[in-house]
Formats: sequence, structure tokens, C-alpha cells
Amino acid sequence: MPEVTSGTVNVVYDSRILSEYRDVLCRPKFRFEKFEVEAILTQIEAEGILAVAKPLQVELLERDDEPFLEAALAVNDTVLVTGNKKDFPLPSGSRISVFGPGEFVVYWRKKQGIF
Repeated sequence: MPEVTSGTVNVVYDSRILSEYRDVLCRPKFRFEKFEVEAILTQIEAEGILAVAKPLQVELLERDDEPFLEAALAVNDTVLVTGNKKDFPLPSGSRISVFGPGEFVVYWRKKQGIF
């Protein structure tokens, strides 16, 4: 996550996404202290892109995923990073890409000129 906290990668977010991040990052398996989670979320709000999302025209299999696709669709040329790509069908003509975490790292490194 250093790329996010350093501002190298801008996170597209809305209040629903911040709430989800808070819930997930506070899970015991991640071992983040509450102040660390709040610092990450504050950084995202300060340097990220606040999306004004419109509701999707179709429902996703996992309703909890909808805010992420809605936010990505609200910003042109966005990359959505997820561990379950199959759950994010893209509407025709959308200008976003969906990558798994490993795929995103490869994509980002190439874009940065880091091979």
C-alpha cells in the first residue's frame, strides 16, 4: 500500500467505499491499529478522487461490490483492482479496466517504466 499512501496511486472513493475499507482494515487478521486505519483513510480522502457515482443499470451478484464499480465508472480511464474480477462485468463502452492485484502491479510498473 505504499503507492497509495505516498500519492503515487490515486484511490477513487465515496463514503460507502471508505466505510468498507474501515471495516476490512480493522479485521484482526490485518493487525492494523485503529489509528493506522484512520491515517490511511484520511490520506485517501486528502489525495484520492471523490466519485459522484450513479447507480448501476444492473445488479451485481455481490451487492457489496456495487459501490466500487459505480465509483470506477464515475471517473474516466480508471482501473478497478479486485480479487474477484468475474464479479465485475463492464458495461459496453466503459473506459475502465479490471485487474487482479498481481495484474495491477505489472500494469502499474510498466506504466511507471519499472520493469
